[in-house]
Amino acid sequence: MINEQIRDKEVRLIDVDGTQIGIVSAKEAQMLANERNLDLVKIAPKANPPVCRIMDYGKYKFDLAKKEKEARKKQKVINVKEVRLSPNIEKHDLEVKIKNAMKFLKDGNKVKVSVRFRGREIAHTQKGIEILENFAQAVSEFGEVEKKPKMEGKSMIIIVTPKQM
Repeated sequence: MINEQIRDKEVRLIDVDGTQIGIVSAKEAQMLANERNLDLVKIAPKANPPVCRIMDYGKYKFDLAKKEKEARKKQKVINVKEVRLSPNIEKHDLEVKIKNAMKFLKDGNKVKVSVRFRGREIAHTQKGIEILENFAQAVSEFGEVEKKPKMEGKSMIIIVTPKQM
């Protein structure tokens, strides 16, 4: 709440530089803010009496937005890329998938590796575990396994995260 929106009888007032003025009526606090061409802003409405501060509200909002934008700029977005395999994948096809996964890991993305079982292949889950372990071994230079092989429906997955360098 700012300026005329404040309906309390008494407020604890804080000056622009952070010094406490004390408990004054809301009208008096509003007059002090108007004299300085600033805003009266309620910063702790649940306190008894509520705490208000004299400040330039427009500048305050601008600075908050600027800090938020700066924080968004600095954060790293990590995507999860997926590589799908089958239990009877050929050696060369596996090498191509490994190469793609290495490229994703170099770019700083997580890689979800899944082996999809179709039909009667579901009876040979040990073959899927073997393929995923070989895959993890091959990309171990660039990434480490975050989650061990686990069945999710008709597919077995592992998640590989990029190594911190």
